[in-house]
Amino acid sequence: MTNTAAVAAPPTAGEVPPVRAAWATTDPLLTEYYDTEWGMPVTTEAGVFERLSLEAFQSGLSWLTILRKRDAFRRAFQGFDPKQVAAYGEAEVAELMGNAEIIRNRRKIWATITNARAILELHAAGGTLSELVWSAMPEHSPAPTTDAQVPSTSAESVALAKELKRRGFSFVGPTTLYALMSAMGIVDVHLVQSHRRGCSGLWNADGSRVSLATVPAQT
Repeated sequence: MTNTAAVAAPPTAGEVPPVRAAWATTDPLLTEYYDTEWGMPVTTEAGVFERLSLEAFQSGLSWLTILRKRDAFRRAFQGFDPKQVAAYGEAEVAELMGNAEIIRNRRKIWATITNARAILELHAAGGTLSELVWSAMPEHSPAPTTDAQVPSTSAESVALAKELKRRGFSFVGPTTLYALMSAMGIVDVHLVQSHRRGCSGLWNADGSRVSLATVPAQT
């Protein structure tokens, strides 16, 4: 993804402008991400691994910085194929530390490799990262009407963080995981009045599930 997204056309006279989270209105790239991707279900193993990794790299930085470097991250981590990333060692880390196109943070780079190896352990045990993360889907989602009402953690993100850490994952705190859950539609934290509320097809406007059996199958 590049940072050349077109600025959304202003509403015409009498037209109600779309309601977005405040963070999504500060740059055209963030607006594009909000309007097309944020809150939509992600179930492939590489897709979930990518988003988990990017949320970890975002810690202490802006999401806009991550989006601008997203294509470079995909190249650096082999499309976030866990098997390929798990094989990385000191030579690959040294190469990545010299790659100005990504975030050159040794701890986060090693966390990505560690997490890839933990994913392979999950596979060996008959599970997947996607299944584990989606198991955190709550019975009810928030229904915020202001940005201040959007939670930063939940009981489910706390429990998921504990389970992932138990399985050897790094950089998986409750706040990081709640951001992941929000980005993937596991919860719907779009403002109730937003045009994107319910975009995942999993949640009603009031925060109730569309169905009790709505966890998407892996694709």
